[in-house]
Amino acid sequence: MARRRRRERSNPGEGTDPKGSSRETEVPKRTGRDGGKKGENAFLEWTKSLIVAFVLFIFIRSFLVHTFVIISGSMEETLLVGDLLLVNRAAVGSPIPGTHWRIPGYSTLERGDILVFDPPHEPDLKLVKRLLGLPGDTIEMRDKVFFVNGDPLDEPYVRHVDSRDDVHPWMSWQEEFALTDGSNGPYDPTRDNWGPLVIPPDRYFMLGDNRDTSSLDSRYWGFLEGWRIEWRAVLVYFSYDKASLRPFPWLKEVRWSRVGSLVR
Repeated sequence: MARRRRRERSNPGEGTDPKGSSRETEVPKRTGRDGGKKGENAFLEWTKSLIVAFVLFIFIRSFLVHTFVIISGSMEETLLVGDLLLVNRAAVGSPIPGTHWRIPGYSTLERGDILVFDPPHEPDLKLVKRLLGLPGDTIEMRDKVFFVNGDPLDEPYVRHVDSRDDVHPWMSWQEEFALTDGSNGPYDPTRDNWGPLVIPPDRYFMLGDNRDTSSLDSRYWGFLEGWRIEWRAVLVYFSYDKASLRPFPWLKEVRWSRVGSLVR
């Protein structure tokens, strides 16, 4: 009996798990599906980021700021051909497409503002001019001097290069708004002598600073409706001599003194 008990005691493995008392938990192997899901998630996140960035870009461009390139000399010496402008739409308000209405801006239009707009004679064109006549103003020009409500306007920015006056057939529109009684003969406006004119409600009078040679402005195509105004010029963020014959003028002919200058 004692021998039998000793044999039973000498078999410690009897009655236990043949693989041992402590089992390791098996970790399932990752399949190709998990890697595929990760790739899909990364692609979806990238696509979402791209869509958000695009929507943000459209919003900023449509309602806040935009860029504009000067391609003519109508605003010399204030703005030069080759100036790249940062223009502000939020200040003047955003036009509502397909209507003559606009979302109000955070500031009012002021005399002297330099604005980008769609001219009435060619709506697909963008022009940049200086706002000089506000609704209700009486304006005129005498020998190149611009008058507002009977007083000459101080215009240190104006450029005059031609001493001769000029007659333009487009200026006949002024007769409807001229404060003349016909006692001095027919109303015959010229480039440097015209008016007085009364500006109707929600209309503006735009003039170029290069007054004699390059500016096709309100003297010729008339008052500007408020809903046509797109942006207010704020800053020259880059400038180069576009007329230069050197290769790569945007690298070799940069006007560094103009970069970062405010538009006034």
